[in-house]
Amino acid sequence: MASSLTKDSPSAPAAPEKTFFGHPRGLAPLFMTEMWERFSFYGMRALLTIYLISGGPDASKGLQAGGLGMDLATTTAIYAIYLSMVYLLTMPGGWLGDRVWGPRKTVTIAAVVIMLGHLTLALPGSGSFFAGLALVATGSGLLKANISTMVGHLYDGPNDPRRDGGFTVFYMGINIGAFFAPLVIGTVGEAYNWHLGFALAAVGMAIGLVSFLLGTKHLSPVSSRVPTPLTRQERTTWLRKGLVWLLVAVVFYGIVGLTGHFTLNWAMIPLTIAGLVIPAAVLARIKSDKSLSGGEQSRVSAYVWLFVAAAAFWMIYDQAGSTVQAFGTTKAAPELFGFGFPSSWYQSLNPVFIMALAPVFAWIWLWLNRHGKEPGTVVKFAAGLFFIGVSFFFFLIPLAMSASGTLVSPMWLVGIYLIQTVGELCLSPVGLSVTTKMAPQKYASQMMGVWFLAVTAGDSVTGLLSIGGVDLSRTGVVALEAVLAVLAGGAIYMYRRRVRELMGDVH
Repeated sequence: MASSLTKDSPSAPAAPEKTFFGHPRGLAPLFMTEMWERFSFYGMRALLTIYLISGGPDASKGLQAGGLGMDLATTTAIYAIYLSMVYLLTMPGGWLGDRVWGPRKTVTIAAVVIMLGHLTLALPGSGSFFAGLALVATGSGLLKANISTMVGHLYDGPNDPRRDGGFTVFYMGINIGAFFAPLVIGTVGEAYNWHLGFALAAVGMAIGLVSFLLGTKHLSPVSSRVPTPLTRQERTTWLRKGLVWLLVAVVFYGIVGLTGHFTLNWAMIPLTIAGLVIPAAVLARIKSDKSLSGGEQSRVSAYVWLFVAAAAFWMIYDQAGSTVQAFGTTKAAPELFGFGFPSSWYQSLNPVFIMALAPVFAWIWLWLNRHGKEPGTVVKFAAGLFFIGVSFFFFLIPLAMSASGTLVSPMWLVGIYLIQTVGELCLSPVGLSVTTKMAPQKYASQMMGVWFLAVTAGDSVTGLLSIGGVDLSRTGVVALEAVLAVLAGGAIYMYRRRVRELMGDVH
């Protein structure tokens, strides 16, 4: 006898809603997109310093030919400026998502731009290299803020109990991609062909783009909307301003180039200055806003302390991919326990340490909290600066050992990255959290971009020092940076009560 149950029958059981580790299905395509984007980003970044010094005066003889042959100072400056621009461009990237395209369309455009950037890097020649680097930085800036916004759209507001867990799953994708990228892209690029490595980064981003496009049906409809679209008059004004600045840049650099005066510094110096001036101007604009309440003004004052501390931290931390990476490439033995490996693999150490230690730190903070002994935000910031300083004190040992030409053990590099990761776990997650808590209501959506500007400021200082001829790999300079970081951490700790007072009811 045929069943009389139909889809309209009240007795028909409802199909269980499919989830992704207990979270909305839309988290899956965002997870995959972010993982593959980070795979492409960190894979290219693992090759960047090694490719730039290959064939240059600071290169190891074991490196394959075909790099750009730059000295370490120029390499460090390029690396630092590239990172500073990635984080600087998160603010206009977020603005375009909010005012012009909406988060979903902005992420799609960003993925295409990143993929084109890696493909351009895969072409030989310095011109294509810098064009590709600019495209990757632009695309990364467009994607970074908007994809995180879309994760938030999957949940029922900030009080959804699944929200924090969803972001935890999402950020695991970052570290998974970052861990495997140097092992794959770094190996192919460093051991076989630089440009094939860069092409693999493009393939990674292409997989991420396809994952995103196939999964858009599971995303929140809110992610395709433009929250506060520009009016027609605003569009005209912004377009006019953009064209004017573009014309000024084309005319200026055209004159410099045609007169034969153009050097790399003509591009690098304005970018590093912008990386310092823009963060300072943004903070000053927020601080001087008369519409903020007294409590909000006080919290912004406290935030300036934390911002400067974070900039000092990232200035040293991000040298893990330039100064420390170059040392590992040229001064460390290329094998450990009889096993040979490409030096780009050093860049997999941080993500694996993050994945191993993040749960431990979360447990420690909870355990201390239950016993009423969890350190406050300011103390955690001081600890982050202390550990980043200690990592460079530790760096002094292999620097001294290699002075005679001896190749040091790779374990010294492992120790440096481990100490830096401990410092990162003290400062970075806390900084993200406190940024959302201390943001004035008027600037609630902009403050996460302000936090990323601390990275821009720190890397811009590194870039300016390198452009100015400071050898950041010299023992005296490394020691000075270590001392300054520890002193900065001590200063933050000494003034912790004052900063806490300014923070008001934020803990």
